[in-house]
Amino acid sequence: MPDYKENSLSLGNAIAMGTGVMIGAGIFALLGQVAELSGEYFALSFVMGGIISGFSAYSYIKMSNAYPSAGGIAMFLQKAYGKGTTTAFAALLMAFSMILNESLVARTFGTYTMQLFDGSENSIWVPVLAVALLVTAFIINILGNEVIGKTAMTTAALKIGGILIFAVGALWAADFSIGSALPSSAPQNKVTEYIASLALSILAYKGFTTITNSGGEIVEPKKNVGRAIIYSLLICGFVYFLTALAVGSNLEIPEIIKAKDYSLAEAARPLFGDFGLYFTVGIAIIATITGVIFSVFAVSRMTAMLTNMKLIPHSHFGMKGDIQQHMLVYIVVLAIALTILFDLSGIAAMGAIFYLIMDIVIHVGVLRHMKEEVNANKAIVTGAIILDAVVLAGFIWVKAQTNLSVILVSGGLILVTLFGEKLFLKETKNEEKED
Repeated sequence: MPDYKENSLSLGNAIAMGTGVMIGAGIFALLGQVAELSGEYFALSFVMGGIISGFSAYSYIKMSNAYPSAGGIAMFLQKAYGKGTTTAFAALLMAFSMILNESLVARTFGTYTMQLFDGSENSIWVPVLAVALLVTAFIINILGNEVIGKTAMTTAALKIGGILIFAVGALWAADFSIGSALPSSAPQNKVTEYIASLALSILAYKGFTTITNSGGEIVEPKKNVGRAIIYSLLICGFVYFLTALAVGSNLEIPEIIKAKDYSLAEAARPLFGDFGLYFTVGIAIIATITGVIFSVFAVSRMTAMLTNMKLIPHSHFGMKGDIQQHMLVYIVVLAIALTILFDLSGIAAMGAIFYLIMDIVIHVGVLRHMKEEVNANKAIVTGAIILDAVVLAGFIWVKAQTNLSVILVSGGLILVTLFGEKLFLKETKNEEKED
């Protein structure tokens, strides 16, 4: 696999990559979890998540316009904070969040596939199928950008078209009644629970950041990176909202929560029978496969950049090939371990926490160090920081009461990452002085 290929990804490829990662996680993996926290407001939660992501996207677009790079977020952080602990820490949180996303989507693939065999989401076959998908994603990424680009364009059209067919068909069958997707009475859930649901909604949109990680490979990056981000968010926002309406028109909130790991398949059963089930699961399989492939593609480049910048440790372990190939191995192995050890809710929670912390660090860096250089609007960036902070606080508060172990594990990993980076960078500086 070559290091980087300029102009190897078109605007369409970049949009397809962003939507590919987002739709794989957002609709199939997170819709039920969002509904569990927000109740009848779950369709609106996706709308609000999209709006907050739009505020966040502003900083990334400004940075991409000024510094298009295959390193994406890693390069943005370096520009804002220099080659130090903050850059390495935040970039690793983003990498971990992306790897968690791969595990999340891989398990979703296993869960939906098992619906074809009336299998349980707790079946041993779920992690087995998830691991098989991660291995497949590794093989496809080894084949290079040309294969990735062709895969992105074809599968993006298939899954977006398929989901829209499902959504319109479901709404048609329900006489376009919105059912439980939008509030018809006073909210049953607490305000803090609704705020917490926004963390997962935001997680459903975070795939737009994968576009920045391929900035150096996109045609006319200073123009097209920003366009790809905006178009991806708009497309996914429309698809999310329409699909939420479709699911809510055919399932009550308790039914969505009961089937939260495969809610679209459950919504298709009473409407379209076996054909609807097969169609929905088929689209889910396509969406989750491509979501994992594109996420692995993006995070391998970002971690390779961090390695080249000497911000994270690296060992060949006797493997042949270049750093990017090695990073693909490490990423997939870590994703497999997470897939086996955690369930969908735990993976999603950790991913949301890591991503929101990293996102805040990005915005603070733009506001404090890059505002004039990238011509950023202070009010928009400040708004993004406040929105992220409120959502993160609400999410941690709710999860601390319902799943404290996830908060403790996340906190432990954050501390290990922070102090581990401090130690590594200190040793690296000492070695450079000795040389």
